[in-house]
This record gives sequence, C-alpha cells and structure tokens, in this order.
Amino acid sequence: MKCIVCHGEDIQVETVKEGLKIENDLVYVCVRIPVCRTCGERYYDRHTMQFLEEVNRKLKEKKHNNLKEIGKILEYSFSNPPV
Repeated sequence: MKCIVCHGEDIQVETVKEGLKIENDLVYVCVRIPVCRTCGERYYDRHTMQFLEEVNRKLKEKKHNNLKEIGKILEYSFSNPPV
C-alpha cells in the first residue's frame, strides 16, 4: 500500500489517540489503524469509524463509565483583548 498523500511505502499499524470533542471536553479514544510513517496520514476503515461514532454517541448521551481525567485545559479570559 502506498500513501495517498506522500506516496511513501512505510505504512504501519499503530495505536493513535483520536480526539472527540464533547461540549467543552476533549476525550481521547485509542484506536489501532494504519499510519504513514513518512507524513503521518491516517487510514480509517469502516469498522473503526463505526466504533468512533458509537463512542461519540455514548459520550454525548452520557452513557459512559470508564473516563479518566488526565489533565486540564484552562482558558484565560479578560474583558478587553488586545487588537
């Protein structure tokens, strides 16, 4: 298989973290997919996409019980931002 972006031939199955945005939260879901080791292009099959869609649905419906907080994202707010 050749990469459709860089035409490289070094594509390996790797575990990657896919980020799903749920309201103001970002949830990382680990999946094993082929990744081009030259440019980083990821290749998702139908099964993986269906899995991510199902996880996304469950998270939006708050039907989950295996989330672990691993950090925080903070936002600095002020009344007059510089131009």
